[in-house]
Amino acid sequence: MIKTLFQRLGKAIHQRPRLEKFLDRVLRPFEHITKVPIFGCKMCGQCILHSTGMTCPMTCPKNLRNGPCGGVLLDGGCEVVPEMRCIWVNAYNRSQRLPWAEEIHDLQPPVDWSLKGSSSWINLATGRDQISSGCHSEPKSAFIEVIIHE
Repeated sequence: MIKTLFQRLGKAIHQRPRLEKFLDRVLRPFEHITKVPIFGCKMCGQCILHSTGMTCPMTCPKNLRNGPCGGVLLDGGCEVVPEMRCIWVNAYNRSQRLPWAEEIHDLQPPVDWSLKGSSSWINLATGRDQISSGCHSEPKSAFIEVIIHE
């Protein structure tokens, strides 16, 4: 029931472009001031923090959203910026402490760069963040799962 209400709300917002733009203008600054300092969010508009142990994968110098590049140094450092710990080492370790730890293994679609800088909360509600990549038939989200099981 809650999932249906959330989907209806998102559809209603998406059908009203002025409302969608207004909500984006209102929510984007709040999202920015909460997610950037806490998670290092890069405001890509397609947030997958919940799937990556609350670690923003867009902080990877290569912008990889599906795991490490294979160039992780033995000490866990990044091959591009050796003094920086690999984002995916952090993401994996943090994800294992979350109730939805298995989401770290979900294959993520490529980033839709046209959404960069927009509110991922509005994009989630309206479905704009769901790119069909052929990787899986239905996008999964811990957020949606929590809503369904309430």
